Amino acid sequence: MSKVIAVNSGSSSLKFQVFDMPSETVLTSGQAERIGQEMGAFTIKVNGEKKTQELPIADHQVAVDLMLKELVENNIVASLDEIKGAGHRIVQGGSYFSGSVEVNEDVVNKVEELSDLAPLHNPAHLVCYRALCKALPNIKHVFVFDTAFHQTMTEESYLFPVPYEWYENYKVRSYGAHGTSHWYVNRRTAEILNKNVEEMNMITCHLGNGASITAIRNGKVINTSMGLTPLGGIMMGTRCGDIDPTVVFYMEEKLHATPEDMDNYLNKKSGMLGVSGISSDCRDIEAAYNKGDERAVRTMNLYINRIVNVVGGYFAQLGHVDAIAFTAGIGENDSLVREKVCQGLEECMGLSVDYEANRNCHGEELVISKKDSKVDVVVCPTNEELVIARDTVRILGL
Repeated sequence: MSKVIAVNSGSSSLKFQVFDMPSETVLTSGQAERIGQEMGAFTIKVNGEKKTQELPIADHQVAVDLMLKELVENNIVASLDEIKGAGHRIVQGGSYFSGSVEVNEDVVNKVEELSDLAPLHNPAHLVCYRALCKALPNIKHVFVFDTAFHQTMTEESYLFPVPYEWYENYKVRSYGAHGTSHWYVNRRTAEILNKNVEEMNMITCHLGNGASITAIRNGKVINTSMGLTPLGGIMMGTRCGDIDPTVVFYMEEKLHATPEDMDNYLNKKSGMLGVSGISSDCRDIEAAYNKGDERAVRTMNLYINRIVNVVGGYFAQLGHVDAIAFTAGIGENDSLVREKVCQGLEECMGLSVDYEANRNCHGEELVISKKDSKVDVVVCPTNEELVIARDTVRILGL
């Protein structure tokens, strides 16, 4: 039996789960939020109940120390010596990593080198990694990359039609994101359907505040919607997704904006928030949609249109599709979004969906297609932390 910790750090946050392996029992989960701000918050789940405290959390080292202290004080572990390994989610692994790896100096240097491609994420991942190294000097670490699963794409899918020297000199290409989620959902959906994942064509729809869609043939990615960064692809909570690049130059001139201003507009003020003027949260959009709010209706229609366009394109690229899987916050819980996406794909893909079953499905595994459907449609909650824990045990030999 080995206790391992799965860590997901952001620029001002630290999420964690502690697993007892190989039983895959979740012993606890929690998060530190608003790290570096005047007042932070720390939450940990103990015996099924959340305990939250508000306090200043100066940096990630303080957050890590607080997390480890709470693990002992709440009897999650008798001592920190019980923790045998740590797995870290890393957003950007570039073309260096096609799978999870044990961390060494070379791996750290490569993740640091790729920080330009994920400036809000990779530096924060390394700060948290170093903080855990300091707090737990006797354990080993594994990096699990969001981009790794997508490394099977061929160049016609990952290259951009820009000067080729940009790719050669500056690594400009599509890397994708949410790879750990797409990998898990691909495998788990095959299990739910009692099929061999290596003999299936599948489209996985990771729909949350950030969102991406992936085409998978026989367990390997052939295309994915996010690009150089998580800004690309379909419309999201606050991100615009793919747009005509001229919009950027045009609006820079009209608004007298800087490149930094435009980055802020497209990453934080666009998507559902920008179109609706209401919220970046799909639940708020849907509440207004149900009341007939014009901008909410427009937002929902635009969102569905973008998803259907990508799924339809991947259907053509794959040639045939055995299953579509919905996952992440919206994909798992929003029956209206699933319904409208499926309705948009019914004719071209031959979908036959049990819409009553769909309306009653919120956050659980369920096949929502009917037996006569040409494509199985599945709701499959993701579990990235479990993948991180499994890879940590496998790679470290725990």
